[in-house]
This record gives sequence, structure tokens and C-alpha cells, in this order.
Amino acid sequence: MPRLILPLRVLPICLLLGACAGCPGGQTPATVAELFFGRSVPGGGTVGEAEWDAFLADTVTPAFPQGLTVQDAQGQWRGADGEVVREPAKRLLLVLPETSADRADARVAPLAENYRARFRQESVLRLQHAACVAF
Repeated sequence: MPRLILPLRVLPICLLLGACAGCPGGQTPATVAELFFGRSVPGGGTVGEAEWDAFLADTVTPAFPQGLTVQDAQGQWRGADGEVVREPAKRLLLVLPETSADRADARVAPLAENYRARFRQESVLRLQHAACVAF
């Protein structure tokens, strides 16, 4: 099996991010975080666009002023009560260059908790994965 030899200046970031295979030229290791926010409200109704926009403006944007992507989505999941719920959702995509998975989780977890409390949600789906990015 071939040995991978890395210059010392690359090794700390490589080990920190768990991306020791390296990224192609011009790209940087990153953690990509995705959050899925269901918009159905217990007892009826949905989180409206104005409410979502307020959450985005006062909670998400201050935490991630470098940029983000929001997409409309449709979701389906089984709640704790066993009922299958189909609902409109918002998908938030955050690209965090040179950020470890642990640090990314520490930054996005408060968004999920804020949304859950604010809109009485049972959960917010969070995904994370390593990537190589270039801007």
C-alpha cells in the first residue's frame, strides 16, 4: 500500500478535517452542513414565509454572514406519535471551509434548537459531510 507523505503545513488542517486524501488544485477542505426545517406547526398551520424570513434574518444570517443557500423542499417523516407527516420544508445549505465536523456541528446545532423552540418542532434534520470547495 503506498504511503501518503504530506508537507508539514498541510498536515494539521488535513488531520483536523479528516480529509487527508487532499483536495484537487485550487480547492480547500470544508465541512458542508445541511439542515431541513419542517414547516408544519403542531395543531395545524405552517411556518409562513414572513416567519421563515424573520428566522433567517435574526438567527441564521448573523451566525453565517459569509453566505448560505436556502431551497424550498417537501418532506415526509414519522413523528414520535407514529403518524407519517408530509409537509413543506426549507433546506439550508452551509459550506464551511477549513472547519472541522465538530466545529461545524457546534455552529449549526443552535440554529436547529432555536427553530425547534420557536416553531414547536419535534426535530430538525441535520446532515454533515466533508467536501472540497473552491469559490
